[in-house]
Amino acid sequence: MTTIRNGWVLTLRELAHWARQPWTPVFNLLFTIMLLLMFAFIFGGSIQLPGGGDYIQFLLPGMMALAMMFGVESTTLAMATDARKGITDRFRSLPIGDAAVSLGRVGADLISSAVELLILVVGGLLLGWRITGSLPAAVLAVALLLWLRFAVLWIGIFLALTIGRNEGATMMVQVLVWPVGFLSNVFVSPEFMPSWLGAVAAWNPISATATAVRELFGNPTGVTSGWLAEHAVTGAVIWPAILVAVFLPLSARAWRRLRK
Repeated sequence: MTTIRNGWVLTLRELAHWARQPWTPVFNLLFTIMLLLMFAFIFGGSIQLPGGGDYIQFLLPGMMALAMMFGVESTTLAMATDARKGITDRFRSLPIGDAAVSLGRVGADLISSAVELLILVVGGLLLGWRITGSLPAAVLAVALLLWLRFAVLWIGIFLALTIGRNEGATMMVQVLVWPVGFLSNVFVSPEFMPSWLGAVAAWNPISATATAVRELFGNPTGVTSGWLAEHAVTGAVIWPAILVAVFLPLSARAWRRLRK
């Protein structure tokens, strides 16, 4: 409980920083909206879905899943900068838990991500997107999106604490985000991809979350067979759980081993 309480105090610290310098989350949101508009209006008319359905109904939940990947480098950069400037060493001298500082970063990021999702929902409604599922299912969909964000953040934090002082963590996160984000079913159904690429996309954690969110919102999923069609929600729970189980302990261990 002490670690969680300390983490909340540090979350408030990060939110205060963003209130004074809001441009990073704002630009991350604008970039996501730009991608949404580009694919909806430039490419959307030429993209078909297995079993039919309106492309904007398919696209928006996928963009929400992809948005949970974008902007992680901001948290990674902040952690790396603190380590490089010695701020991390000051925190290490305090009687706080090994994960408290990281939890503070994660907490602030999740609040920012929740606001980003709200804006995407409003923007989607203005573009004609609709939620046809139940309210509890929609709440679960949002929870799964934030669960994915929570998991990905620990990868970024681990990289920041291990290679961040060499200024390579942010670049490494970008290298991971772009291929993983686009080799998924965010924009196109795996059933329209070459068989080997469709298999890669189907087993992508983002694809599981995107498909589960589409299903819970009552939107076209773009899949008619395979494990994604039958177990998307399960996959959206398990994939992030695996990432958290691996990278949260690694991040705590990297924190303990930090040196000037």
